[in-house]
Amino acid sequence: MGLLTFSINVTLDGCIDHQEGIADDETHAFFTRLMDEGGAMLWGRITYEMMESYWPAVARGEVEAPPALHEWAVKLEAKPKYVVSSTRTDFPWTNSRHIDGDLRTSVQRLKDATPAGVLLGSGKLATELDRLDLIDEYRFLVHPRIAGHGPTLYQGGLSGTRRLELISARPLRNGAVAMHYRRER
Repeated sequence: MGLLTFSINVTLDGCIDHQEGIADDETHAFFTRLMDEGGAMLWGRITYEMMESYWPAVARGEVEAPPALHEWAVKLEAKPKYVVSSTRTDFPWTNSRHIDGDLRTSVQRLKDATPAGVLLGSGKLATELDRLDLIDEYRFLVHPRIAGHGPTLYQGGLSGTRRLELISARPLRNGAVAMHYRRER
């Protein structure tokens, strides 16, 4: 069984708006390594649509991008992508599949079938999956910024506190800190 790892950019005040993080070669290399280590990506519909609107064109060379972004896009194109949605069932981006049915059962089945692990990158979906006790690890890239707005991490709330074990903390040259936590069970 693979682990379900929630990974996202977050500011010091908890903002997970993708536009608030530092987007440089080092942060892209961080997420490329995470993607390389995992067997599949898992997103909610909104995140999928945001990704789908940009990254396939970068992978095809239709959008000019620095080498780190192009490398990410090409690898993302090849990676299995699973999408949770109750409003959309057709996901035409290469290697994309719809997750439907009971959320707990479907995601557990995905974890069981993906020994290299599943990388979760959607804030709202993470809240739901954490409520179902399905997230095993957290890989946050904490940016040295205070956004002063949302959306924020776990904005929908959880039923209780999650105790985490620190696995590693690594500062990046840009001031962000890569935090790796494992869920205490």
